[in-house]
Amino acid sequence: MKAAFIENTGGPEVVRYGDLPTPQPEPGHIRVRTTVASINPIDIYIRLGTVAMDLPMPFITSSDFAGVVDAVGEGATRFRVGDRVWGSNRGMLGRQGTFAEYACPHQDFTYPTAAGVDDADAAAGALTGITAHLGLFFSGRLRAGETVFVNGGTGGVGSMVVQMAKATNATVIATVGSAEKAELAKSLGADLVLNYKTDDIPAMVRDFTRGAGVNLWYETQPPTDLIRTIDLMAPFGRIVVMAGRSATPVFPNGPFYVKGLTLSGFAMFNIPADAQRHCADAMMAWMESGKLRPAIGARFPLSEAARAHRLQEENTLGKAGTLSGKIVVTM
Repeated sequence: MKAAFIENTGGPEVVRYGDLPTPQPEPGHIRVRTTVASINPIDIYIRLGTVAMDLPMPFITSSDFAGVVDAVGEGATRFRVGDRVWGSNRGMLGRQGTFAEYACPHQDFTYPTAAGVDDADAAAGALTGITAHLGLFFSGRLRAGETVFVNGGTGGVGSMVVQMAKATNATVIATVGSAEKAELAKSLGADLVLNYKTDDIPAMVRDFTRGAGVNLWYETQPPTDLIRTIDLMAPFGRIVVMAGRSATPVFPNGPFYVKGLTLSGFAMFNIPADAQRHCADAMMAWMESGKLRPAIGARFPLSEAARAHRLQEENTLGKAGTLSGKIVVTM
């Protein structure tokens, strides 16, 4: 099969395109003929070696996929050959990734694709959508009518947070870095869009909430100013963090406990399969009804996987600002 893989960690130039043996599904796993895969920041960190993991070499990159079941392993009963499926949780912790014509995910981390949903949308929304849902509902306990603040409202996770919160009848405040991204955030449903480069965010949040504050703060970036965040929170509000492995922000203990706030963090790959399946079921229902659509910012063929990695790295690490939404790779 054709695949995009690495034989050692390093920059985008280490990503090779070539032939590897077609995998066979182990017990509990299925084999998927991949049609579309997508790339995430975690894939960049793993390829660079920044996030150290035991990687089987040659190592196929990427976490997300959509396609058609091609074979089923012993004991795999959730799917049949010919079923359309999608999922994530590949390309890490010793598992081969999805930048290949075939992938062998475990059935518990694979989900049925609704008839009216495009494979590209399913793959683009996999890791980012499940992450968004976990933060909003598993960690954040979002309820209808609450106010959500999300940094990076047009990023992979942030754009999904905006749409999911609106689908739950919440009010959404989102930050962006340009006028173009502001229009995109508004089109996704954000009620208030702030430019973090030019706007007085604290003053505008206080004015918009009439001093009541934010009920759920979804931090998609490494947290740098918890003093400001906690100051803008409503009593008994929840702060969710899911990025910034080396971040060490100052923590204002007094205001935090006086307001009765909670701070929670999570990493998607540590969350049990049943919880992630709940996220996937909700996502697919929203996609089918038109309430949720992943933003796709760029498309590449599998043979140009190195270019996809370079574009993602330029925006994840270099903050180039040239990408809104996800990068998808087609087989």
